[in-house]
Amino acid sequence: MDGPVAEHAKQEPFHVVTPLLESWALSQVAGMPVFLKCENVQPSGSFKIRGIGHFCQEMAKKGCRHLVCSSGGNAGIAAAYAARKLGIPATIVLPESTSLQVVQRLQGEGAEVQLTGKVWDEANLRAQELAKRDGWENVPPFDHPLIWSHLGWGPPSLCFSLSPPLPRKGHASLVQELKAVLRTPPGALVLAVGGGGLLAGVVAGLLEVGWQHVPIIAMETHGAHCFNAAITAGKLVTLPDITSVAKSLGAKTVAARALECMQVCKIHSEVVEDTEAVSAVQQLLDDERMLVEPACGAALAAIYSGLLRRLQAEGCLPPSLTSVVVIVCGGNNINSRELQALKTHLGQV
Repeated sequence: MDGPVAEHAKQEPFHVVTPLLESWALSQVAGMPVFLKCENVQPSGSFKIRGIGHFCQEMAKKGCRHLVCSSGGNAGIAAAYAARKLGIPATIVLPESTSLQVVQRLQGEGAEVQLTGKVWDEANLRAQELAKRDGWENVPPFDHPLIWSHLGWGPPSLCFSLSPPLPRKGHASLVQELKAVLRTPPGALVLAVGGGGLLAGVVAGLLEVGWQHVPIIAMETHGAHCFNAAITAGKLVTLPDITSVAKSLGAKTVAARALECMQVCKIHSEVVEDTEAVSAVQQLLDDERMLVEPACGAALAAIYSGLLRRLQAEGCLPPSLTSVVVIVCGGNNINSRELQALKTHLGQV
C-alpha cells in the first residue's frame, strides 16, 4: 500500500465506537442497571484492535516492513487486521491448540500462521525470535504503553489532565466512550484479565477522565489466574501451566503494569471456575442473543454467579451502586459447536 491511502491508514483508528447496551436480564440478576460495552462487535472481534491497531500504526510510521505477533487468538486477529489495512505482511504465532476457526480467520486476513508450543508463552518465544529479522517488528499482545493508551503511561501516580477529543487510540479509548455516553461514572466496572493489557488500558482511561475512584472487578478463571496469583504473592509469578478452557486468558505471567494498577485504582481480583464462565456464556446467549468466548464469560460470571452481590454483602463494594459496566471483550474463539463441546467437557449437558 502506497501514497495517500497508506498515510490515511496510519492516522485513523482501526477500532470503532462500540455500543453500550443496558441489559434488562443482567440488571434483574444484579439488582441494578447493568451496561454491556460490546467490544465483541469490533472489526477484529475483540477490544484488542484498540491498542494493537494503534501500536501497528506507530510501527508503520517508523518503517516496519513485517509484523509478527504471538497470540491466543484475539491479539493475532487484531494484528493481522491492522497489517492488512496498512499493507504490511504479518506472521501470527499461535499455540498448537488454537481452533481451526481462528486459523482460517487469520489466513483470511492475509497473515502467515505458525503453530508453536502448548501455550501462548511458548508461541511468544518463537515470535520474539522471528522479530530479530531485519525490518520485522514484534507486536506485544498486551504489554506495551502504546497498547494501553495513545498517551502511553508514566509512573503509576500520574493522573492525566489532557482531554483531547475522540477518537482516541489504545485500550484507554474505551473509557472515553463510556464517559461520552454515561457522562457520570458507573458504580463499578467489570472486566476479564489475561495478560493485563485491558486492565492497564482501562486504568489509564479512568485516570485520564478523572474516574480513578471507580472500583474495578478483575475476573479470571481458575487455571489462568496469573493476576490473582501475583496479588496473593505480592510479586509477579508464573503459573506452572494453563489449565482453564478460557484460552484467551492464557498468559502464565501477568504484565508488571497490571500489578502497578493496584496502586492507583481500587481493584478487586476474583477467580471463578470454568463451569461458571461457560455457564455465563450460555446465559448471555439466551438473554442477549450474543455468543462470546469463555474469557468474556469470566467477566459476565461476576453478575450471573452472584459474585457482585457477595462483594456488596461483604462490604467490598457499596450496598447501593448506581450502575455496573461489564466489558464484553470478544467472541472470536467460540461457535455453537465449540460451546456445546465445552459444556460436554465440563459436564453441563
